[in-house]
Amino acid sequence: MKKLLIFIFFINIFSLQLQAQEEKTVDTVSKKKYIALRVGADISKPIISQFNKDLKSIELIGDFRFSKNYYAAVELGFTDKTTSEDYLTFTTKGSYVKLGVNYNAYENWKGMNNDIFLGMRYGFSHFSQTLNNYTPNAFGTYFEGNEIEVNSEFKNLSAHWLEFVFGMKVETLKNIFLGASISFNQMLTVKEPENFKNHYVPGFNRVFSNNVGIGFNYSISYLIPFTKKAK
Repeated sequence: MKKLLIFIFFINIFSLQLQAQEEKTVDTVSKKKYIALRVGADISKPIISQFNKDLKSIELIGDFRFSKNYYAAVELGFTDKTTSEDYLTFTTKGSYVKLGVNYNAYENWKGMNNDIFLGMRYGFSHFSQTLNNYTPNAFGTYFEGNEIEVNSEFKNLSAHWLEFVFGMKVETLKNIFLGASISFNQMLTVKEPENFKNHYVPGFNRVFSNNVGIGFNYSISYLIPFTKKAK
C-alpha cells in the first residue's frame, strides 16, 4: 500500500510538470505569433514627383508588432519642394523622422492579417528655406520686419510636432500589404528664418493657421516574420 501511494504521488508530480510545460509552451507560441517586423515605402510620393517637377520626395516606413494589437512605428523621409503662392515662390529642402505607436482596432478572422489602426507620432524635421522671388504686395502678409533679398537661403531650421493618425493596411498577397492613412498635425516648436515664416515643413507639409497641418500616406510594405526565444 505504501509503495502504491508513493507511485501515485510521483505520477501526480509528473502530471503537474507536464501541464506547466504545456502552458509555458502555449504562452511562448502566443508571444512568438505576435512578434513581426514590417518595412516598406510611401508609393505616392515618387509617383507624384514624376508628374510634378517642383517636388522630389521619398519616405521609408516600418513598424514592429510587440503585442497582439500594438505596433511601434517609424517613418523617415526627405523632401525638396518648390512652392508658388500668389505673391512669392520659395524652396524647402530637408529630412524628417517620425516615431510613435499604432493600435490595431480590427479583429481579424482566422487566417486574416489586416489592420485598422489609430496612432500617434512625434515628428522632427531639419531643413532649409530659399526665397526665390516675391512681389512687394506680399510684404506684411508673408514677412515680418524688413524685406528680404531674392534668392536668400536660410539654413539650420527645425520643427517639432505631434501627429494623430488614422489608417489601414490590407494583406493583398502573402506578407505584402497595401496601406493608406491620414494624419492631423499640431506644431509644437519651430525655428523660422528672420522676417520670413515657414509655410511648408518637410514631414509636416503645409503649415496652416494656428500651426496645424494634414498629411496623407499610401504605402506598400513587406512583413518579415520572426521569433525570439522566451527567457
